[in-house]
Amino acid sequence: MPVRGAPGMRGRLGELCYSSGLLTPLQRVRAWWQRDLRILAYHRVMPLPDPATYAFDMELISTPPDEFREQMRWLARHFRPMRLTDIVEALDAGEVLPPDTVAVTFDDGYDDNYHVAAPILEEAGVPATFFVSTGHLDSGRPYGYDWLVHMILVTGAPRLELPDLGIDITLPPDRDSRRRIAGNVLLRMKWLDALAQTAMTERLEQEWNLPSVDARPAACRPMTWDQAREMSAAGFEFGSHGVHHRMLARLPQDVMEREIRESKATLDRELGTPSILMSYPVGGDRAYSDAVIAATRSAGFRLACSYVCGTNPEPGVNRYALNRLPVEANMGPGWFAAMLALPRLMSYPTTRHEAHPPQAQPCSR
Repeated sequence: MPVRGAPGMRGRLGELCYSSGLLTPLQRVRAWWQRDLRILAYHRVMPLPDPATYAFDMELISTPPDEFREQMRWLARHFRPMRLTDIVEALDAGEVLPPDTVAVTFDDGYDDNYHVAAPILEEAGVPATFFVSTGHLDSGRPYGYDWLVHMILVTGAPRLELPDLGIDITLPPDRDSRRRIAGNVLLRMKWLDALAQTAMTERLEQEWNLPSVDARPAACRPMTWDQAREMSAAGFEFGSHGVHHRMLARLPQDVMEREIRESKATLDRELGTPSILMSYPVGGDRAYSDAVIAATRSAGFRLACSYVCGTNPEPGVNRYALNRLPVEANMGPGWFAAMLALPRLMSYPTTRHEAHPPQAQPCSR
């Protein structure tokens, strides 16, 4: 099973501040001089599976249900959870956000967001925004990156040959080694343009006879539109995460603009209210650009989130590229609470991409 708790210096320091009772006074002091908007970023909330048998991406599991419940209770007691649409209205009116404002967001649209996360959020009285890739809700197909990891984990092929990435290696029998290889593939493939990423995945599906088109694995299932409508009726917000979960800045201009417009049109039609919120798929500093921001604004979106780690001291300035605080499965309760209270010190720093793609990690041949 995955190692739980608070690894590393950040985690240990967070747990110490949490257990000593220092966090609340430190948070109050910080709120006097810093009114930055904090946005939490989640993907999946589900029980932590055994990595030796789980055949999908473990990195997408943000937290197990019991810890998510504890996180939301802490958030409701010590902070001011706000809907992103209310934040938009405040920004449009030129109002200063209240101290300790926090928004909760989810990316992709996995069905555990409906089955697990939404009931816990309702119980805690915490609003949230779910950014969904509309094409996956339309089709029910698994998400591309997660399916690629799945293929690498389960294929019986003896080798992984990806000429576009300079990778040609023997696939080891154990899951841990294959997970490391899959992580390296995901890192390197994001230097390709988005259509080349899709073509590479589809080629492996054909070569390994693992097509995603008819696959409906319970462990990698998008929510349905009926579930999204039920959540919307309960007060949860929805926003765009593109149509096909492609890196928008890595698409041709016309395809990128169409992806943004079509995702909004689908959300507006399926949920019956104008969609004004966007989260850029992948969301790192190579996943969006000035052109993507312009197309997002032109399509009618009024706020957008990146996946760059940090807070937003002046959210009116970067409202189309808001930073977020990713929640990871290895965060114990103290680390989570400390990240909210002292985000600059306790959150994961974002690794900025360099001018050239990373070298392939050494793998056993």
